[in-house]
Amino acid sequence: MKDGVDPLMTEAILVPYDIPNQSVGTVIHDAGLRVGYLRSVSHALNIFSNESFIDELAVAAGKDPYEYRMSLLEKQPRFANVLKLAAEKAGWGKPLPKGQARGIGLMEGYDTYMAQVAEVSMPNGKPKLHRVVVVADLGRMVNPNIVRQQIESNIIFGLQAALYGNITLKDGRVQQTNFHQYQMPRMSETPKIDIVLVDSTEKPGGIGEPGMALLGPTMANALYALNGTRLRKMPFTTAAA
Repeated sequence: MKDGVDPLMTEAILVPYDIPNQSVGTVIHDAGLRVGYLRSVSHALNIFSNESFIDELAVAAGKDPYEYRMSLLEKQPRFANVLKLAAEKAGWGKPLPKGQARGIGLMEGYDTYMAQVAEVSMPNGKPKLHRVVVVADLGRMVNPNIVRQQIESNIIFGLQAALYGNITLKDGRVQQTNFHQYQMPRMSETPKIDIVLVDSTEKPGGIGEPGMALLGPTMANALYALNGTRLRKMPFTTAAA
């Protein structure tokens, strides 16, 4: 703690978009139990809020979510580049099969710039992730294969949080004691993951966590595009019920 602020609560709390006046704050809340950090620390919290809200702003402005974001990134070339590449790779604007929709998201974490496009549907009223396009600019890479492995694991980890990551307590004790009570994504639920790595000579960034943080809001934005319902809580299977 420094000056009443926990720095691990403020990662990615400011958005990259060209919005001249931004004001943010944090509230230290005693939940009554000890908690640990989810993968990506506070990026998962702040990116979910910010990328959901910028999507809401695009809708309020009557703009395409991709075009709206791009219009606010003239001063942020690395952000704009990954967003453009993700939209192109995903075929943004092209029709999908009936009952499917796309959502888009953007973030920076640990000096890595990332954009994602998710393709979703709602069979039997439950969210399904069909495909994710991930574009990452993490500066100079030592081993691109390990980078791809990290991104793939981030997507699966993020899918777990988005679909099933619910912990409940009773009488001060966690009710989920093992995997028979805590559902994990199965291979049949694993989406197609298309990855584009930007060739860069910038200093190396971290890749162990950003993808997980971005999948939640990207999926939420896609689900909104699909059915007009804005999901503000994860897991979506609980929120959508």
